Amino acid sequence: MAFVKQPVRLVQAMYECTVQCQAEQLGKLYNVISKRRGDIYSEELSDGTALFTVKAHLPVVESFGFATDLLTQTSGAASNPQLVFSHWSIIDMDPFFQPQTEEEREDYGEWVYERNYVRRYIEVVRKRKGLSRDEKIVVHAEKQRTLKR
Repeated sequence: MAFVKQPVRLVQAMYECTVQCQAEQLGKLYNVISKRRGDIYSEELSDGTALFTVKAHLPVVESFGFATDLLTQTSGAASNPQLVFSHWSIIDMDPFFQPQTEEEREDYGEWVYERNYVRRYIEVVRKRKGLSRDEKIVVHAEKQRTLKR
């Protein structure tokens, strides 16, 4: 019974990402990592060089295309990220959240799923496995389009 009453949470795999970069490109490196929901926990200047070693935790789901994105955003200054499995992390967001009160509707709106990345992860996996999804075939059914000739 306690299992049913607990809120639903998703567990995600995390990489430890190590990247070396020059000081001029640190801002762009931080931007790429934060866009992919990464958590930077260490930044050290390497002795005798002008390179910074940045360590971060990056979700495995967000790591696809990370090296290419990092290469293009930093103009090749940070081109060789090392990704090693680190740990499992619980995502503290309900994937099936629906606004119930009027205040929640004002805060989140009717379309909560657009900002709920956990729900997006579930939808991607269900699509890949060929399972049913909550996807509308017709998005704007109430709109009528008239074509003028």
